[in-house]
Amino acid sequence: MRLETFDKLVQKVRPLFEKLEASKLRHGRRSHLPTLEDKLLCVLVYYRTYISHVFLGYLFNLHNANICRLLRKMEPLLAKKISIKKDRTLTPDKVLRILADVSEQPTQRPSKKQKKSYSGKKKRHTIKTEIVIREDGRILSVSKSHKGRVHDFKIRKGEKPLPKESLKLADSGYQGWQKLQSNVMIPYKKSRKRPLTKEQKDHNRKLASIRMKVEHKIREIKVFKIMAEVYSTSLDLN
Repeated sequence: MRLETFDKLVQKVRPLFEKLEASKLRHGRRSHLPTLEDKLLCVLVYYRTYISHVFLGYLFNLHNANICRLLRKMEPLLAKKISIKKDRTLTPDKVLRILADVSEQPTQRPSKKQKKSYSGKKKRHTIKTEIVIREDGRILSVSKSHKGRVHDFKIRKGEKPLPKESLKLADSGYQGWQKLQSNVMIPYKKSRKRPLTKEQKDHNRKLASIRMKVEHKIREIKVFKIMAEVYSTSLDLN
């Protein structure tokens, strides 16, 4: 994150933070992170590295309990300013091509109902989230998280339909989407009895070259380790 971006984030969060501080009936001891900038830096380091609360506390000279309370305090403020707003007024003039894909994140093996979280694709327990972007890379919407066994197409069916006239591109995990909406492009699938023709292979290659943009966007998101490493339910702050 560039310094200019960090400064803009501080400016957005500051009114909410000051309002929260003013609502306190009484103030305790002075924090080791006295400024809003210090607190935001601590939260962003946690998102970027996903280290334990104990190690994060060591870096910022805080007890791990203080780190936990800090995250509980700051995350709702950040969510109000940097959350993805779903634009339900999208039109074909705004969006000509829409790319959809599902990202999987490893998670701890649950103590109960393990099969529901097991992903046959990743061969481990995961949580899945659908990301829909424009052709220029702007994120349009992010779905709720689902257990790893839930099919990609089922996640899409649970979300609001995308604009009818826009061209919607997805991978083979969205087989069946074209029956629910028009202008959906997915790869052709081969079988033992029906190998792909040259035209179908060319179609799949061109589609993959366009869909690579959503893969790159998912990679950018996973630069923040909290979105890529094993999701720890013990650290769930929501």
